[in-house]
Amino acid sequence: MADPSSYRPSPGQIPESPGVYRFRDEHRRVIYVGKAKSLRQRLSSYFQDVANLHPRTATMVTTAASVEWTVVGTEVEALQLEYTWIKEFDPRFNVKYRDDKSYPFLAVTMNEEFPRVQVMRGAKKKGVRYFGPYGHAWAIRETVDLLLRVFPVRTCSAGVFKRSAQIGRPCLLGYIGKCAAPCVGRISAEDHRDLAEDFCDFVAGRTGTYLRRLEQQMHEAAEEMEYERAGRLRDDIGALRRAMEKQAVVLTDATDADLVALAEDELEAAVQIFHVRGGRVRGQRGWVTDKVEALSSADLVEHALQQLYGEEHGEAVPREVLVPALPEPVEPVAEWLTGRRGARVSLRVPQRGDKRALMETVERNAQQSLALHKTKRASDLTTRSRALEEIAEALDLPSAPLRIECFDVSHLQGDDVVASMVVFEDGLARKSEYRRFQIKSFAGQDDVRAMHEVVGRRFRRYLAERRETGEWAVPEEDDEPLETGSRTADGRPKRFAYPPQLVVVDGGQPQVAAARRALDELGVDDVAVCGLAKRLEEVWVPGDDDPVVLPRSSEGLYLLQRVRDEAHRFAIRYQRGKRSKALKEGPLDAVPGLGEARKQALVKHFGSVRRLRAATVEQICEVPGIGRKTAETVAAALAGSSRPVPAVNTATGEIIDDDER
Repeated sequence: MADPSSYRPSPGQIPESPGVYRFRDEHRRVIYVGKAKSLRQRLSSYFQDVANLHPRTATMVTTAASVEWTVVGTEVEALQLEYTWIKEFDPRFNVKYRDDKSYPFLAVTMNEEFPRVQVMRGAKKKGVRYFGPYGHAWAIRETVDLLLRVFPVRTCSAGVFKRSAQIGRPCLLGYIGKCAAPCVGRISAEDHRDLAEDFCDFVAGRTGTYLRRLEQQMHEAAEEMEYERAGRLRDDIGALRRAMEKQAVVLTDATDADLVALAEDELEAAVQIFHVRGGRVRGQRGWVTDKVEALSSADLVEHALQQLYGEEHGEAVPREVLVPALPEPVEPVAEWLTGRRGARVSLRVPQRGDKRALMETVERNAQQSLALHKTKRASDLTTRSRALEEIAEALDLPSAPLRIECFDVSHLQGDDVVASMVVFEDGLARKSEYRRFQIKSFAGQDDVRAMHEVVGRRFRRYLAERRETGEWAVPEEDDEPLETGSRTADGRPKRFAYPPQLVVVDGGQPQVAAARRALDELGVDDVAVCGLAKRLEEVWVPGDDDPVVLPRSSEGLYLLQRVRDEAHRFAIRYQRGKRSKALKEGPLDAVPGLGEARKQALVKHFGSVRRLRAATVEQICEVPGIGRKTAETVAAALAGSSRPVPAVNTATGEIIDDDER
């Protein structure tokens, strides 16, 4: 625990300008990022008597070992830089809103020749129009199913679309009238795009004009005694109205707004957001966070707005944002939101009327979300803590192993030997820290030797990083150049940055001995090692002839099993991926200097590798981007290669001919 006075800068060094500051720990990891209107005033508040600080703030300043700052021109720039650094460094003492699921969006891929309507999760892609998020994917599918009767936009995958185009028959949706079947030319690309635009306009809330147009067409058809057409239009109008009824009007005047509400206690806070578009609730999402620093409601609102709109632009930021408390000062945040939207954004607290009533509904959702989270987490925390304590007691560790790393080796009868490293922190998987290895020092099947190599490589890189920062004096004969896995010079954590308290290997006594030997060779004596054998789920420790047997009902054994199984799954996935890639390689992959784009251009030009093999150098030169030297290399490579063994589609069992590759 550091004394804050040991790294406190003198007041004259700190500027009074607005800026962003970073606290780092003894390993140069960024542990907190903050912004200030006056850096001198804000930083000075951290270096008062520790007893007067909020307990979480006191923990942060005693964990830190240094502080640095960057001066910016305005508070808006400080807000943007703070958000950027929080995303980049992931500081442990900053507020991070955790979401227990990935919310689905209704997406229309306007970046494709034939736009497709589908459910999407994860990061947003350029050229795709998104609506939502929705609480459940089934809600999207129900709405889309109703709308496809009126807007028969393509919903099939690229594979189904291509297959239908090849055989000249549409899929089932094309036959029942829920797809315009652009795959077989029933509708042109331009008309299909217009149909997708109408779909987007309707989902975005511009419903009145379209319904009035359909009603007018229905009446005209009836007057002309085209009763079948009038009946179809009547059914279309009914389908659209049923879709609209699923989203009740909550605000008048076709309001576009986001409502953000909070529920908090001393330790945690829950945030709920309702997205209102065209006066209707189009989506909902929620987050929960630990209050790792002393924060007011206004501070929580500011952090929520950063996370909500930090990656958004244009219409994704609404004209109006309603919050329970205004950030202080409010002007930089409002100006930042305006910059993200490209037009004025109103940030305010609703006081009365429909908006105030809807805000109360959002607040009730936030309170229920916090109560549910606390109920779940109480059980989870108790279970994980008990598991870690049981492991520490069984292995005679000085403290609970808060970071556990597990290694596993995988191969197929000695070929494609790989290994995995998974990381669990506080009993939870930390997938961003997972690593994969290729065994380099030998070929063949030797799990013990592979385990020794992998553990040695992992800790050799860790020691190299510590040597770089001057924290560990490694003998010169053990010098190894830093690999790309080390942390970057500005302190961002990357690979192998932090040591575990416990190393678990998948295997018995031989694997455990190999891992311990690798650590001893590097002089690492503060990391415990154990192995979990699959047959009887015995826990082996170095130097003991008898295993440690944990009760079958032990939470500690269950945690070790989960860690071991996750390492096994990760290793198998990597090994199968390498094997699959090797099976898919063709003769063009062996041509030096031939990239993916030019390989595709060659196959597209000739239609298949077989025809390319029969082509002359002059014919190959006709392909755009292929010079004579490259053409000669390609011809020589194909001439020297025998006809490859036919590839097999593992899903269907079909033989894939050259013409298809």
